[in-house]
Amino acid sequence: MLWQKGRSSDNVEEASGGGGGGFGIGRIHLGLGGTIVAIVIAMIFPSTRGIIFGLLTGGDGGVAPSNTPAQTAKADMSDPQVQFVSKVLGSTEDVWTAYFQQAGQRYIDPKLTLFHGQVATACGGASAAVGPFYCPGDKRVYLDLDFFQELATRFHSNSDFARAYVIAHEVGHHVQDQLGIMDMEQRLAQQGEPMKGADGLSVRLELQADCFAGVWANKSQQQLQWLQPGDIESALNAASQIGDDTLQREARGTVVPDSFTHGSSAQRVKWFKTGFEAGDINACDTFHAQAL
Repeated sequence: MLWQKGRSSDNVEEASGGGGGGFGIGRIHLGLGGTIVAIVIAMIFPSTRGIIFGLLTGGDGGVAPSNTPAQTAKADMSDPQVQFVSKVLGSTEDVWTAYFQQAGQRYIDPKLTLFHGQVATACGGASAAVGPFYCPGDKRVYLDLDFFQELATRFHSNSDFARAYVIAHEVGHHVQDQLGIMDMEQRLAQQGEPMKGADGLSVRLELQADCFAGVWANKSQQQLQWLQPGDIESALNAASQIGDDTLQREARGTVVPDSFTHGSSAQRVKWFKTGFEAGDINACDTFHAQAL
């Protein structure tokens, strides 16, 4: 991936304070990255498996909530990793701004906050164990850069595009937030629709974010011609290793579809490919899809 061709975003910040706490205020939306890091932590430190599995299945892990946002400052753009994140975020801004304009709407850029170890958000406190995530409470994507090292060393996904895909998935949640899809999901939940399960609202929301990431990949390639042979395959390979089925099998030896929150590995691959091939968010209507 020729990521240097992208435009740098001005919306990358670094947390300089705050931290601790749990998930009692809002719902943190874990993506591909979050599930990867969570299962790694659970495998290395068995004592954390109860907390990690609670997070992966929608629980709060039994941690006390916190609602004091971290203080932020402009990120250090001399760091190559920060430059990469800024370029990818800039591309998502360009793609979604143009997409919204075509629909007669205005896209509001999210902030992306880099943190180390732990961070406080409007959705509660979070640690690096949850990986990259989106908080609708403050319209921010959160990322611990150490995650990229875990992605490379433990899951053999050292591709720039695999890392870009993770960011694009979290921005996909922001797009859902702007389009009112998250509000719709909450209304459906209040009406009794199940959140968990293979056909649950949470799975549909997460798979749609994967599909939106595919739409971004399509549009960014049209704009920048920055993808190289093997880039798409590397991202799909990363996704194929992670899904509710894989995580549950690793964590407790069995698969329980009734507790799915993100979708299976095959589903995540399918919906990213759907978005990439169509280049159109109308192809990403997971909420009305008969088969996920």
